[in-house]
Amino acid sequence: MSDWQINSGMDMFNAAPARTAAVSRFAEVRALTEALAQPLSAEDCCIQSMPDASPTKWHLAHTSWFFETFLLARAPGYRPFNASYGYLFNSYYDALGERQPRHARGLLSRPTLAEVMDYRWYTTQRVLELVETGGCASEPNAFALELGIQHEQQHQELLVTDIKNVLGLHPYRPPYHEGAQTRVDSVPALGWHAVDAGVFEVGHSGSGFAYDNELPQHRVFLERYEIATRLVTNGEFLDFVRDGGYQRPELWLSEGFRTAAAFGWNAPLYWNLEESGVTVYTMSGAHPLMPYEPVCHVSYYEADAYARWVAARLPSEFEWERAAAGTAVHGNFLNLLQLHPIVAISSTLPVLQMFGDVWEWTQSAYGAYPGFVPAAGVFREYNAKFMCNQMVLRGGSCATPRDHVRATYRNFFPPDARWQFTGIRLARST
Repeated sequence: MSDWQINSGMDMFNAAPARTAAVSRFAEVRALTEALAQPLSAEDCCIQSMPDASPTKWHLAHTSWFFETFLLARAPGYRPFNASYGYLFNSYYDALGERQPRHARGLLSRPTLAEVMDYRWYTTQRVLELVETGGCASEPNAFALELGIQHEQQHQELLVTDIKNVLGLHPYRPPYHEGAQTRVDSVPALGWHAVDAGVFEVGHSGSGFAYDNELPQHRVFLERYEIATRLVTNGEFLDFVRDGGYQRPELWLSEGFRTAAAFGWNAPLYWNLEESGVTVYTMSGAHPLMPYEPVCHVSYYEADAYARWVAARLPSEFEWERAAAGTAVHGNFLNLLQLHPIVAISSTLPVLQMFGDVWEWTQSAYGAYPGFVPAAGVFREYNAKFMCNQMVLRGGSCATPRDHVRATYRNFFPPDARWQFTGIRLARST
């Protein structure tokens, strides 16, 4: 097997039922990406609102390029849809040559959106033909197909968060979709779940897909700690804002305080502080801030400062994983199409909202596990080269496909990132 775990071996697609399941899953993922783009105009799909975001049109093309480059191109005699697309839609694979700079993806007025959709149709049909004829029976092709599906799911989330940034920065803050705002007037009290000290296994093991950065499983020792039983809410974070939290350097990491001052941060992204109250931009438009919903679109710096303000801290990624162990992956994910975090609901679970709603910042820097071996070949560039100047997040968000996330999944972003659905869960040492 490769260094990436796949729920199959060399004969993954030899059996007809397995091929049928693979065809269905691939087709469903491709269709969902296109459904997410459907409410948008061609003009919406071309805009790049900031260097870290990409136009919707680019996401639609890049995911097709991924399947074409790493799966279809293996077939003898395969002819690419358009040879120039390798330069236009390569993301960050230096081994594959030069590419359009990331910050300039919004300058690609050509190919048109219609041409990109033709490209998607072409690659989708070629992949379906390959799978149905047993062309993914070999381990390299089975791996490339599975990775391509997982990769497209990552871009589904990025498509949602990037288009929210496009629409949220528009002067009129237009909605992406229609959705009624449900007002909930209570939330379970924030409590603390204690985890005793001990040696624990962390990281992925067993069957099923996992990225190389989740490997290998290894042991860590954790001192006794407590983790908050739910996420921090808008109302709780608003108290921090009103207490001058953004103007108090003693609460902040120095780089965070400089960053907040340089960009004029005085609240989470998409909040609008007005004399009449606080409004927030959501995917269904601008609405009054709902105090009991999880706070969202905060950077690591803001999450850390808030934790200091309440005399707590952020959990390490291993504390988070230990607390989530044994919890079913259930929650508010992309599949529900809420595209907004929702209020926690009381249950018998000791810890609520471990999965979905918002990605949860941890205090852990993104690095390699002991014994880590990057994926072979060009896929070495998928995760390993980003293990610098990033922080780990856990749990998934309302924009994450439900079957894409697991307790060992390690997301990572720079500490100043705010456009993703990122929130706060507290921890404290005991």
